[in-house]
Amino acid sequence: MDAASSPSPQTRLLWRLPGSSGPAEGPGGRDPPDANDQRSLNIRGRLFERFFSLLHVTNVASNGEHLNRECSLFTDDCRYVIVGSAVYVPEEPPPYFFEVYRNNESVTPNPRSPLEDYSLHIIDLHTGRLCDTRSFKCDKIILSHNQGLYLYRNILAVLSVQQQTIHVFQGTFLDVRTIGRFCYEDDLLTLSAVYTEAQAESQPGFPRLYTDKTINSLKHRLLVYLWRRAEQDGSATAKRRFFQFFDQLRRLRMWKMQLLDEHHLFIKYTSEDVVTLRVTDPSQPSFFVVYNMVSTEVLAVFENTSDQLLELFENFCDLFRNATLHSQAVQFKDTIVNAKYGGHTEAVRRLLGQLPISAQSYSSSPYLDLSLFSYDDKWVSVMERPKTCGDHPIRFYARDSGLLKFKIQAGLLGRPVNHAVRRLVAFTFHPFEPFAISVQRTNAEYVVNFHMRHVRETPHKMEY
Repeated sequence: MDAASSPSPQTRLLWRLPGSSGPAEGPGGRDPPDANDQRSLNIRGRLFERFFSLLHVTNVASNGEHLNRECSLFTDDCRYVIVGSAVYVPEEPPPYFFEVYRNNESVTPNPRSPLEDYSLHIIDLHTGRLCDTRSFKCDKIILSHNQGLYLYRNILAVLSVQQQTIHVFQGTFLDVRTIGRFCYEDDLLTLSAVYTEAQAESQPGFPRLYTDKTINSLKHRLLVYLWRRAEQDGSATAKRRFFQFFDQLRRLRMWKMQLLDEHHLFIKYTSEDVVTLRVTDPSQPSFFVVYNMVSTEVLAVFENTSDQLLELFENFCDLFRNATLHSQAVQFKDTIVNAKYGGHTEAVRRLLGQLPISAQSYSSSPYLDLSLFSYDDKWVSVMERPKTCGDHPIRFYARDSGLLKFKIQAGLLGRPVNHAVRRLVAFTFHPFEPFAISVQRTNAEYVVNFHMRHVRETPHKMEY
């Protein structure tokens, strides 16, 4: 099953891939034609129908929202897919001030990253039915590459960067908890018993929430953890450093997050300038926090130069979901250490910059398994992100024998290459079938190719 956007930005098409072996042959079992005559062009033009059969057309987005092509999360049983849509908040009339700033952790929007109205939709892949929709108005959620949402089994976490709140859902968008101003769902009830106006003031648009001088619950737990760690250190220096950097710690904002399991969140904190894209310097200090959603405890805090966190990442990468470190990671680390303006600290910072890992962003295709095949990850990698498009086919060699096994060529064959413009290509590999889709972008032009296993008459020679 494959989900794809249609020419309409509000509609999702659901296709079925019956298998990649049939389309690898032309009509009558002959090889697909390579010529450019009319007959060959007609045959190649019908190849899509041999790959995919249309199952459902689902109208998803509404209210002028457009589906984000780079946002989709599939459940483990392949029954449902979660997609996201958004539309920019109009400048006229502008949104109310207290819709933008709903609590005292809300960030100041940046014109480079304007606020949007978002919706998350869950679609039943078997029936094509839109099961549920959850909306987030006047917010900032990073949909591209699933950076702002994470699916672990049937638990979905959504990070509102603008409101500095993590929404946790289960199943078809059933509310589980909201983490930010409060950590327990009955915290507001507890507060109302002491402060009777708290219930009314928690309604959206109430001004006191933005001007509130108290520290929100999640940030308070982070500060308490750091203070207790300073106390355990036992030295006066550790306590003085805590007080020295207290204001900077209070100003930290959540930027990214991921679920480690059903109970634990892995959250990246950094400065508001980084969160709002005012600063893009990757060397900015940041912190990683492990938080238990059930007990509401902060279990660990690491800096982005922590050797301990890097060791955990290297030795227990399965805990970070989808992250697979191979020998090239060690080589990458050594390269940075030995480079000009490099060093050990810079190498650790660069490697930890991959965290948190976006959900379902790594391919499980055996053809990208570096223990089976050797290839230049400058052009393609297990992480599904756009890469620079090369002029020559990407060659894949067997690890055991070193023999060339297959090649992949992106773009249009036979067309002269314009080196004056930057060409990007994104590959999407089937989880187990010998099938891949490449989308090459040059300025506003897109070229889509299907790459399939093709055995020619010459024995043991395969091409893609």
